[in-house]
Amino acid sequence: MVALSVGYWLGGRYADRHAHMRGLCLLVLVAAALIALIPFASRPFLSFSVDAFAEISVGGFLGSLFGVLVLVAIPVMLLGAAAPWAIRITLREVQHSGEVAGRLYALSTAGSLFGTMASALVLIPFAGTQRTFLAFALALALVATAGLGGRYLVAPLLLVGAIAMPVGTIKGADTGRVLFEAETEHQYVRVVEQADGDRLLELNEGQAVHSLLRPGSYLTGDVWDGYLVLPFAAGERPPRRIAMLGNAAGTVTRAYGRFFPRTGVDAVEIDAELFEIGRRYFDLDNPRMREFAEDARPWLARVDGGYDAIMVDAYRQPYIPFYLATKEFFELARERLAPGGVVIVNAGHPEGNDDLEAALGRTMAEVFPTVLRHPIEPTNTLLLGSEAPISAARLRAAEPSLPAELRSIAAAAAARLEPRLPGGEVYTDDRAPVEWLIDASLLGYARGN
Repeated sequence: MVALSVGYWLGGRYADRHAHMRGLCLLVLVAAALIALIPFASRPFLSFSVDAFAEISVGGFLGSLFGVLVLVAIPVMLLGAAAPWAIRITLREVQHSGEVAGRLYALSTAGSLFGTMASALVLIPFAGTQRTFLAFALALALVATAGLGGRYLVAPLLLVGAIAMPVGTIKGADTGRVLFEAETEHQYVRVVEQADGDRLLELNEGQAVHSLLRPGSYLTGDVWDGYLVLPFAAGERPPRRIAMLGNAAGTVTRAYGRFFPRTGVDAVEIDAELFEIGRRYFDLDNPRMREFAEDARPWLARVDGGYDAIMVDAYRQPYIPFYLATKEFFELARERLAPGGVVIVNAGHPEGNDDLEAALGRTMAEVFPTVLRHPIEPTNTLLLGSEAPISAARLRAAEPSLPAELRSIAAAAAARLEPRLPGGEVYTDDRAPVEWLIDASLLGYARGN
């Protein structure tokens, strides 16, 4: 918006001095060339910013982010300058100024609407980000060439060639090899296979693993294993039905099919393509699974419920959607539980910082009489909430009835299960500053390191 504002101001000044079509077309052609360069020139900056984010290097992250913003801001500024320039050229008589300005603003708004819808719903999902930039650059170049003459046709022809070129690997892996990568309607997705055969599902920046497959095993030695045993803190009977909000490629769903084949699993994942990726690369196969490619909270609001466990692992790293962290959400989850059911939430956080966990625990405690925590990993704590008297003792009592592979996991969980952290703020739909809290946690971690 700042770049557009500067562009409007500059365009108004230069349009009065150079009120001719050639100047406007050259301006648009230069903007097209700069837009075409963005996906190529931004890669080093974005790569550096991801590395800086992984190391919690605030200076490096902000510096690289500023570089990308400059790359985008310059062509946006030039396109902003085109608006007053076009009005100046089109305006012939002052008495028609309102009509001319209104017509051009109407065209501009319609173009913005078309561009937004076409890129988000069609171009990015089916053509990818790089070709989306190039397609819009081509459209601008064709318009500019129409006003400049045939000798400038080389610009759109070069862009057509760039669109036809193979995109190649969007983001290489530091370790292992990339088996699959794509840009879905919602996010960038890639599957990486490590040297030991482990397969990882990474989304967007790739600073978190959203699904994990270890060769020849249904267990991970990580946070996903906790979802298999913690429902037994409410009783010895395996859950009859569970809802997995944030299924990703189905690590937990697959394990339930192996260890508890009678448990029905409603797997909810906003990105429908992850289900197919799970089947193709993560051995996702559970005959008792039902797929729901929907946003978690609206889905939960429309279903009847009766779940013995509702599991929440819906992250867009490093944030949890605020509407899955509020009192109203947990009240909805409580209504969808069967008697004695439990809600399990993965609270991810920087190592050594428990602010988000404390807030989630306090919010859950407004709804559930009992809230416990299981610090399963240095950066992950599983929070349990229930109206039933859940406890480590119940989990220990259920241990002998569990499949042999899960007994040591249950014993370790029971040993670490404890009351929620004190303090924290109650989050509501009206006020849930999740992003601010996580940003402050990251900055605090960066200062400490």
